Amino acid sequence: MPLAGQASGGWTESSSALRLLNVGFRNSIGVLTDDSFTQTNPPVIATAGTVSTRVNQTKIGVLSGSVAFTRYLDGENYVGGPGAGTAPQGALKVHAVGKKAFRALGCFINSANGNPFENTPGVASGVGPYVSGLGTFGNALYETYVIVGVANPAAGKPITYYNGAQLVASRNGYLMSRWNYNDAAAALADCDVVGVTAESFVSDAAGSATILGVLKMAPDAVQTELVYDQRV
Repeated sequence: MPLAGQASGGWTESSSALRLLNVGFRNSIGVLTDDSFTQTNPPVIATAGTVSTRVNQTKIGVLSGSVAFTRYLDGENYVGGPGAGTAPQGALKVHAVGKKAFRALGCFINSANGNPFENTPGVASGVGPYVSGLGTFGNALYETYVIVGVANPAAGKPITYYNGAQLVASRNGYLMSRWNYNDAAAALADCDVVGVTAESFVSDAAGSATILGVLKMAPDAVQTELVYDQRV
């Protein structure tokens, strides 16, 4: 179903994946990590059959709508994506402080490297604004498949989105439902496990992911965004 309101192009013509419906804070207090400009997308789990249909794999750097994290080993006041490849998450995972200090902050408003024919303030300033302090948003960047099997559901199964779903950050730093249908679509299974969500992987403990938002409208053929109330 369409969200109430009207806009030229039905809100599909923006170069930003994150649409600010009722903003809390645009947070610019923080410096982007170096790999925020160089990571591939998806940055960590890119197995055939599990890559989200909502991600532009040709773009480099953290993307608009992706999740911003604290990155202890990069220094104080640095923020970034989940890390380019498995190395940053792996390094944090074996660090006594780093594994507990990898936390989701909100979602990036713009892509770090900008877009063609537009100004590139992220590159110029080294800062990547993200939304925090609650608010309501439409987000066109999210996981569409289970990226790593949790036995049931298996990898490659569709992510289940529904009104009231808890949204967490995947290993790739994209939003996903915490609870998803099992293989038989008969019951919901908790997917906040070490192999699937970024914070649970780094902390090496299931159930560690921050609840970033509560979904209010699931995406469909008409409204291809997650519409949610943010909780950070």
